[in-house]
Amino acid sequence: MSQPTPPPSEPTGAPGPGDSAAQPDPYATPGQQPYAQQPYAQQGYPQQGYPQQGYPQQGYPSSYAQGPSTTAYGDQYGYAGYPPVASRPNNTMAVVSLVAGICGLTVLFFVGSIVAVITGMMAKKEIARTGEEGSSLATWGVILGWIGIGLGVLGGLFFVLVWGTMFATIGATSYS
Repeated sequence: MSQPTPPPSEPTGAPGPGDSAAQPDPYATPGQQPYAQQPYAQQGYPQQGYPQQGYPQQGYPSSYAQGPSTTAYGDQYGYAGYPPVASRPNNTMAVVSLVAGICGLTVLFFVGSIVAVITGMMAKKEIARTGEEGSSLATWGVILGWIGIGLGVLGGLFFVLVWGTMFATIGATSYS
């Protein structure tokens, strides 16, 4: 079905939305002035200034207590954020222990694992004394070191058993 087309619009004499001779607002209360539209570029309302309150700035370094900062959105009062927290450095021996533990399982099979256990134990003692970070690195270095040592011992036993059995059977059959 098609919709019937509306009749052509004829001027009725009633003001349109853009006409300057607008009728009074029927919803206005008695004694109220009619609303006149302002152009889009109108002046803003005057801004009232609020008094700035000073905050105590004792205990902060002078670089963090510089007062209000200005951004693209206007003045933002208060601090820009918390001051950065100084982190403690990682213990170097703990990092060496972890790297040696990984190398002991991949590249430097038995030697890297021994280095990981020794440096991990030394790092744990040093961390307890100095309070540095890296205790978990040292722990993982020691764990990986002991795993590497255990795998090395098992591999050595397997090597000795396989080759010893092979040489024993070859020697027993050759000389009989």
